[in-house]
Amino acid sequence: MLAADETRKIPSQIFDRVGDIFQCSHTRHRSERAHELHRLFPAIDVDPNVLYVDNGTILTSAGAAAGFDLCLHLVRRDLGAEAAAAVARASVMPLERSRGQAQFIIHEPPTNDGTSIGRLMIWIEQNLCEDLSLPALARKAAMSVRTLSRNFRSQAGMTPAEWIARARVRSAQRLLETTRLDVEQVAAHCGFGSASVLRQHFAAVVGTSPVTYRRAFSRPSAGPTR
Repeated sequence: MLAADETRKIPSQIFDRVGDIFQCSHTRHRSERAHELHRLFPAIDVDPNVLYVDNGTILTSAGAAAGFDLCLHLVRRDLGAEAAAAVARASVMPLERSRGQAQFIIHEPPTNDGTSIGRLMIWIEQNLCEDLSLPALARKAAMSVRTLSRNFRSQAGMTPAEWIARARVRSAQRLLETTRLDVEQVAAHCGFGSASVLRQHFAAVVGTSPVTYRRAFSRPSAGPTR
């Protein structure tokens, strides 16, 4: 990995020894030095607006702090978004910082805290293709629709419909990472009515399309496309 902010310290003959670099895109955090890098090495495609660049075998970051972002990207690319989210939490750092990068936000799955809403959340996660309308959920939780809505918002910080959409997106993320189901099949498995509905909610929650997400985070061991 080449930290692009350090290129001023690297003799040009080192670049000559790694000719592949000249065919790749690289990143620098400070735009004024980006112009200098491009002037010194015009064959390099310099992008000053991103934290890191992944060209497959050659990866560069814009500086020391951006190196941590790049490390998280590697964890996510090789082990999946859930593993990267766990590492980010353990490191007390954001999963992805915004500087021209897509925001692949991973929403935490629910934990059973023993409350009726907590148990309902677990049930929803396991039954995303069931009838999850407010009346059906109220019957499941043995409370009125108004009480369910009030308690759900108090505990989850959002409406049941918003939380269900995010739960379905979480499920879609896992399927996109670990299977080769097409987008229509993923939508059906997650309880979305169609691929277009999945794309709409996926973009709203994750900040990118299902296809782009799969391209970035699909695991090598994922099964064949169906």
